[in-house]
Amino acid sequence: MRFRTVVVASIKSRKTECGAKWFLPRAMVRAAPFALIAALAAGQIAVGQTIPKLTLPEAEALALKNHPQVLAAQSEVSVANELITEARSAYYPAVNADITGTQGNSQARVGAGVLSASRLFDRFGQGVSVAQLVTDMGRTNNLVASTRLSAQATTQTYQATRYDVLLQVTRSYFDVLHAQSLVGVANQTVAARQLLLDQVTTLANNNLKSQLDVSFAGVNVSEAKLLLLRAQNSVQGAFAELARALGSDQPVNYALADEPLPPSPPAQADPLIAEAMANRPELASLQFARDAANKFAEAEKDLRHPTVTVLGVAGLLPFINQPATGPQIPIGYEGAAVNLDIPVFNGHLFTARREAAQYRALEADQRLRDRQQQVARDVRVAWANAVTVYQSIDVSAQFLSQASLALELSQGRYNLGLASIVELTQAQLNVTQAEIENVDAKFDYQSQYSALQYTLGLLR
Repeated sequence: MRFRTVVVASIKSRKTECGAKWFLPRAMVRAAPFALIAALAAGQIAVGQTIPKLTLPEAEALALKNHPQVLAAQSEVSVANELITEARSAYYPAVNADITGTQGNSQARVGAGVLSASRLFDRFGQGVSVAQLVTDMGRTNNLVASTRLSAQATTQTYQATRYDVLLQVTRSYFDVLHAQSLVGVANQTVAARQLLLDQVTTLANNNLKSQLDVSFAGVNVSEAKLLLLRAQNSVQGAFAELARALGSDQPVNYALADEPLPPSPPAQADPLIAEAMANRPELASLQFARDAANKFAEAEKDLRHPTVTVLGVAGLLPFINQPATGPQIPIGYEGAAVNLDIPVFNGHLFTARREAAQYRALEADQRLRDRQQQVARDVRVAWANAVTVYQSIDVSAQFLSQASLALELSQGRYNLGLASIVELTQAQLNVTQAEIENVDAKFDYQSQYSALQYTLGLLR
């Protein structure tokens, strides 16, 4: 159901032979779209100028394409995927190419350093070295699993960022429509009260009404103009918020399309909580982060196990200063070794790393539990707000109907001289308030229903 709430207070005059008689009928007629009224009132539509149109699905697609938060989250996903490759690189051999040239004084030895007795001689050599991890007792497997889970957590965080941006766009979109509707109400209020002021002034000039009535009518007109100014300012602020939600550098005054009123909220909140637990991407992200922390803790435990590595070297010595005496050095060389690295003692480094990783895993588990509680609370609050605002739509409609009827009755009593201008202006004020409440209720429900969909993980 598409809706535009337009309440117009009109005054019709009738002239008779005895003087001027006039009346104000019920203010419930349909006028031009509020977006056009708001733009005209703000002086923003030039003759022949075309305003770009924008629907809510188009706004959502534009935000997902341009918003910096979404683009930053995409980069985070790419980084997380590269970390998987980084952890998985331990499965493959490390191959290095070496080119070395040295010059040393003949028959000299290296005397300083760590147990070194290497002989110095001139040479130029080239070769390769290969190192292959045989086993580290499961540490690499756990590290790879941890990075994969972290990448999945980052992907879910990216989805959560998309949903956050969609909620911002939806709220900003309806805020603009809301503000434009209030400008329409304010325009019609100014027109109706100005017409009343003109009529009362004419009657006062003919000595049919007092200047006090003119003063009260003038106060009402000034109040309506202030309402219009505030409403126009709200439109500009709402467009600025919409530009931010779209990821745009400059605000654009779009002609927004109306959206149908959403269906009524569900009858109970408890079934929605389980749906939110299954759908919310940030919960899935925290679950993957917890599992990644547990895998990393397992990897840190594996530090205490031995590591087996195969090493190999091969190369050529195209130039070497052969010793004058003793055996000749071969031009080519090759060798292989198996290295078993057994950790014995390193100042409790591995123990501290293992304990820190376990505490990180416990922290991740508690963060997940805390977020689950927050989601349950958010669902209940969003559901209660949606129900309240949905019920207020009918109440505000009744309020508007009763205020319009009261205005007609007050107008009739004033025409007959049975009521003062105070009663009439109060009736006008009640109608204006009822119009605003009616507009607020409908657009508030649009926003609250979107917030409820967001808490359920369904705003996509």
